[in-house]
Parts: sequence; structure tokens; C-alpha cells
Amino acid sequence: MVKKIPIGISSCLLGEQVRFDGSHKRDAYIVGTLSEYFDFYPFCPEVAIGLGIPRPTIHLVKTDDVIRCVGVKNPELDLTNSLLDVAAQQKERHSGLCGYILKKDSPSCGMERVKVYSGNQPHREGFGIFAQEMMRNNPLLPVEEEGRLGDPGLRENFIQRVYVLYRWQQLLAEGLSTQKLTHFHARHKLIIMSHADYRELGQLLSRLSKDNLLEIAEQYILQLMNTLKIVVNRSNHVNVLQHIQGYLKKELSTDDKAELCEVIERYRSGEIPLIVPLTLLKHHFRKSPDPYIEESYYLSPYPQELKLINQL
Repeated sequence: MVKKIPIGISSCLLGEQVRFDGSHKRDAYIVGTLSEYFDFYPFCPEVAIGLGIPRPTIHLVKTDDVIRCVGVKNPELDLTNSLLDVAAQQKERHSGLCGYILKKDSPSCGMERVKVYSGNQPHREGFGIFAQEMMRNNPLLPVEEEGRLGDPGLRENFIQRVYVLYRWQQLLAEGLSTQKLTHFHARHKLIIMSHADYRELGQLLSRLSKDNLLEIAEQYILQLMNTLKIVVNRSNHVNVLQHIQGYLKKELSTDDKAELCEVIERYRSGEIPLIVPLTLLKHHFRKSPDPYIEESYYLSPYPQELKLINQL
């Protein structure tokens, strides 16, 4: 049995009745598909700071450029510091996670575009107090909202980052070395190339030695996880697909080469999803294995059963 990946999550998304009105926001995709691969650790910061169920509604209010989380009916009820404190208390627990899924629009858990009231006018410019502090404390952690997981590109981006961080944590658990770090980078190089120019990370590793291993490793993983936040577009995928195609230039017949070029071009134009050129490339590499491509995570970055690339 494959070990599930530890993921933090807003409790209400798993169906726990912890919302202000005693309801939940159970998400079928999370509870169904993702629960097959992720081990969820639910948490509700509002309950954790002692608010009851049900409880008075709260919202974000800006006064003199300072945003506070206060009661809607009772502005004297200021929960800002309590939410910051509970995020700090959870820091050690969060360090063992590989991702976090938050409840959108929540004044405690919203990742972005949370309503902030200035006077009586709301502006979607805020961050949930707990969420913002949690992300600040855990800069490597992939974080996403359940609403944004409905977007195929954002969903794939989040889950890809989760698996990269999971593999990094496995590497650290096994024991870091210069050789293992270099190998980790080599296996992820094509993924990095699909997001951005990988040469900067390569230059960082060119300074790697036994004496500065920990320092370089810390810089590397932070830079890598920030780079992977960039959502990949078709043009970048095409560049990588053509790069991979180059490893087959001596093995393919003229007809096979023409077919592969046509499939990549049809992907570029949006006629077919990414899974089609990837499947064709895998077919050719099964017949003509290449050690570098075989070790690369680009063709299989996560379990194919997740079907993330079917809509890309």
C-alpha cells in the first residue's frame, strides 16, 4: 500500500460541522479523489481559539491601514491576535505537511481576495489572518483554496508542488548529500524547465560542496518551490516536449517523427490535451529507453490515476 501524503485542510471541507452556523462545506473532489492519495489533517482555527458552534460572524476590517478580524455585530470582539497565536502554535505540526487546502473567502482561512471592510464598503483585498500567518511561517508549503482547485491548471500546479515537496522530505529523511541533491535536481530539471529557466537553480548547485551543503540545500528548495508556483502554459510545455523529442532523434522512423511533431503541434494549438503527446512519448521510450528520461519526473510527476493532465 502506497503511503498517503500528509496535507493540512480546513475542517469544514471534510464535512465537519464547524462553521459559524453549524454547517459544513464538504468538498466532493477532496473527500473523494484526493483522499485516495492524501492523508488529511483537519483544523479549524476559529474553533481552536475557543469560539463556539454556532458562533457570531466575524469579518476583516481596515482602520488606519491596519486590518483586524473582529465581530460583525460586536466590533469589540477582536480575534486577530488569537488567530496569529494559533498559527504560531501549529508551526511545528505544519512543518511535517506537504500541502494545505484552505476554505476560500474565510476571514480566518481565506488564502487571498478575502473581503475587507473599510467603512461599510467591502474590497476583496485581504488574506485570512490564520492563513496569512501560516503561509508566512511555512514558505515551502504548497497552499491552495478549494474553490481554485476547480481550475485544471491551478489544480495540477498545486498537486505537482505537493509531490515535489513530498519527495524533498523523503530525501531529507534518507540523509542529504551533495550527490543526492544533484540527483534530485536532475530528476526534476524538465519539470523546472516547464515552469521557468532552470539555469539559475543549476548555477546555485554549481557552488555546491560538502562544506556548504545545508546552506545551498535551503536556498535551493525555497527557490524551487517558488519557481513551481508559476502555472505552466502550453508554450512552455511545447518547449519541453520538443526537448524530450530530441532524445529520440536517432530512434524514430521518418513517419514516427512526423506523427510526434504533428501531435505536439496539435497540443500547441489547443486541439488535444497534454496527455496525448505525453502518452505517445512514453510509448516511444518504452521501445527505446533513455536513462535520463526514464529517471525524469516530467512524464510521470504524480499518479496517473489523478488524471490531472487530461484537461491541460
